[in-house]
Amino acid sequence: MGVRNIPGGAQSPVGTLPGPLVGADWLAPRLGGAGLVVLDASVGAHRGIAPGSPRPREDRRGIPGARIFDIDGALSDGAGPLPHTMPGADRFTEELRSLGVNDTDTVVVYDAVGIYSSARAWWMLRAMGFDRAAVLDGGLPAWVAAGLPVESGGPGPVGLCGDFTARPRTGPVVGSAEVAAALADPAAAVFDARSRERFSGAAPEPRAGLRGGHMPGAVNLPFGEIQHDGFMSPAPELRAAFSALAGERRRLVFSCGSGVTACVLALGAELAGYRDLSVYDGSWSEWGLPSSRPVVTGGGRAGTEPS
Repeated sequence: MGVRNIPGGAQSPVGTLPGPLVGADWLAPRLGGAGLVVLDASVGAHRGIAPGSPRPREDRRGIPGARIFDIDGALSDGAGPLPHTMPGADRFTEELRSLGVNDTDTVVVYDAVGIYSSARAWWMLRAMGFDRAAVLDGGLPAWVAAGLPVESGGPGPVGLCGDFTARPRTGPVVGSAEVAAALADPAAAVFDARSRERFSGAAPEPRAGLRGGHMPGAVNLPFGEIQHDGFMSPAPELRAAFSALAGERRRLVFSCGSGVTACVLALGAELAGYRDLSVYDGSWSEWGLPSSRPVVTGGGRAGTEPS
């Protein structure tokens, strides 16, 4: 489908983001406005494209003018041994500038599924010191369902040069040592966003060579359980979901298979009012490798250990 005119005519001023989540009704009247950048953070697994492969431009279908935030490629540390880990600040700066992102811009990220890899892009921006970013609630499916325009067959703008500068923060992205410390900290809770079957070890890991099970003391909240039909659950439901597992603990650390859907939990916790949040970048792709890191199997809804 080609680009159609946005209903309502002229773009609205971008203004201030209402929070880390915006709806299609917020984005649509602002699309194309000065200072607004829309990034498509879809990953290849949800477009029929092998991870690490260049995304075929003719297969792209997305929001008009969206620029590709390539988590499978340039915006992961391709030199590292693990999938989807953060690139260095210099690389991140270079890639965001090539997308035409400026330090003063407002950024909205989306993906082709709903809320999946878009949350990873949002968290990466936050970790690199950029706060004027939000996730599109419901992603591309919600945009299409609202009858809003899409484009096919062409990339986002190329040959751009923004002035974005990464300013990495300490804390949003952590390694295995910090996770081990959090597991031993009575004031912290480590959440695992994988399915219950993978968490318990009943289902095999999709990546070869990884052990099944979970970290001792971790709790399980599959990322899909804080959404309804691709939209994030309302804040009261999010608060109930997190508090049921974290109790009075306010320091939350999130893990998953490769650091992507852990960021969906980070987004949900942010919307629920939690602020001391970290994502384990290596996630189960690192912890589950054969090593001395402890792994247990079994466990129920709260990740309790088998008796």
